[in-house]
Amino acid sequence: MIELRDLQDEDRARLFRWRLQPEVDRWMSDPPPSTTVEHDRWFDDLRLDANQAAWIITCDAEPAGLLTLSGLEGRHRRAAWGWYIGEAWARGRGVGRAAQALGLDLAFLRMNLEKVWAEVLADNAVALRAQAAAGFLREGYMRSHIFKDGVFRDVVVLAILAESWMNRRADVRAGLVRSRLIADQPGLAVHQGY
Repeated sequence: MIELRDLQDEDRARLFRWRLQPEVDRWMSDPPPSTTVEHDRWFDDLRLDANQAAWIITCDAEPAGLLTLSGLEGRHRRAAWGWYIGEAWARGRGVGRAAQALGLDLAFLRMNLEKVWAEVLADNAVALRAQAAAGFLREGYMRSHIFKDGVFRDVVVLAILAESWMNRRADVRAGLVRSRLIADQPGLAVHQGY
């Protein structure tokens, strides 16, 4: 089963290891932290900043990835969204698809957001398909928006509104339950936190 849980102290080293993996880093806008000190600063900020929220994606209780929302403070009730699967064994198994559904439930049902949006590198076909399957729609295309590894890269802006998620939520969740990816329960499969 896929679930989300709050960050814990022992996730610090795991997230650093994941972030240094070429398969994770290639899809990130910014380069990975170059030192553990830099990573520790990022990790502490992520846990303490009220403008951000983050969860570890677990698969059968084993940590598999990270899901974040940022830009939470403010009257606009929107947040930027990001996630990745850090464990190679968890990729291509529906873990990200299930985590997205759980994350959208958090964003819209618990946090009362109106909009969740994301910037995805234009050549990240897997992430674009996954987010489209969850109901994200393309809202923009930014040419040469990110400079990484000596190359300018294009970015697709995607978003989903609360009403859109609520209209498709039951079908998405039913499919994930049939696939035995999430629990068939009325509550949210999220441990602690929000």
